[in-house]
Amino acid sequence: MVRIKTKEAASLLIASLATVIVAVVLLLMEQQWWITLLVAVGTFLLMALVALFIIRKYVAYKLKPIYSIVLSRDVHTKEVFSELKDKRVENIGEELTAWADTNDREIARLKETEQFRKQYLGNVAHELKTPIFNIQGYILTLLDGGLEDDLINRKYLERTEKSIDRLINIVNDLDTISKLESNMNKLYMERFDVVALAKEIAEQAELEADKKNIKICVKGSDNLPSSFWVSADKHYIGQVFVNLIVNSIRYGKEGGTTRIRFRDMLNKIQVEVEDNGLGMAKEDLPRIFERFYRTDKGRSREQGGTGLGLAIVKHIIEAHGERIFVRSELNVGTTFSFSLKKVDLMSNEK
Repeated sequence: MVRIKTKEAASLLIASLATVIVAVVLLLMEQQWWITLLVAVGTFLLMALVALFIIRKYVAYKLKPIYSIVLSRDVHTKEVFSELKDKRVENIGEELTAWADTNDREIARLKETEQFRKQYLGNVAHELKTPIFNIQGYILTLLDGGLEDDLINRKYLERTEKSIDRLINIVNDLDTISKLESNMNKLYMERFDVVALAKEIAEQAELEADKKNIKICVKGSDNLPSSFWVSADKHYIGQVFVNLIVNSIRYGKEGGTTRIRFRDMLNKIQVEVEDNGLGMAKEDLPRIFERFYRTDKGRSREQGGTGLGLAIVKHIIEAHGERIFVRSELNVGTTFSFSLKKVDLMSNEK
């Protein structure tokens, strides 16, 4: 079986068949050999050109709507001819197959994005609905006569204030994530002692830690300044420490410990925030950085979290070109680790 891979090969085959037929007819008519040769050569050249023209027109006619779909615009026939130039038909098929595969992957990605958007909007509505309904209930109670009752008016106003604070926290966290995703807040890179920053945040969190008798230990250097200097956005890295430390306190056990460790990794400083609290199941670990994802929804809301803290942490670390990792085991504890670019103070001084 003859395999025809190009338009030219097809036209040559047709011209050859026509030439053979003409030559056989002329020989049967006992024409002189030189006349037969000239007519055969002329027939071959003419048929080759005509066949090539017709094949190109036919292929262009069939491929024009396909290229219009691929390029998402009206395609002129000349453009199709240009695409077909020096190309085998099977190569065109491979290109269109590759485009179809890419298009299928893009459609799958868009469907996944749409599903994520719907889930995200549902989560936002659910998170906002709880404090809003609480506020509405407290205010209605006060308007229905509770305002004149000294036993409940202050209590309900305090609960209303608590729900409003929760609303503000959710909105602020959503605004932070939105700015990080859209690069509205550009990082302000500076050199600072990351151990000193961690100790400062740990001291601010001691009051909340004391409520559960949790001890916060910063293990990096006994004296300040330490040898762990990094180049990063100090404000945002401080927010990372706040979120991770507060998270470890909220889900830590009574009398537990939160440890912050630092390791010199050549051109980077590795930071670890470890607790010996409740821990998380393995199936929860891949999703804990998703917005509003909670391993224990009821307990998370009781602790006052917005469900956005770890998502913010992930965005901040990735904005620095790094990644954050988590190790956890139920009833054993959780460790978050990330790295930051190290600053060599000695070389800078020179």
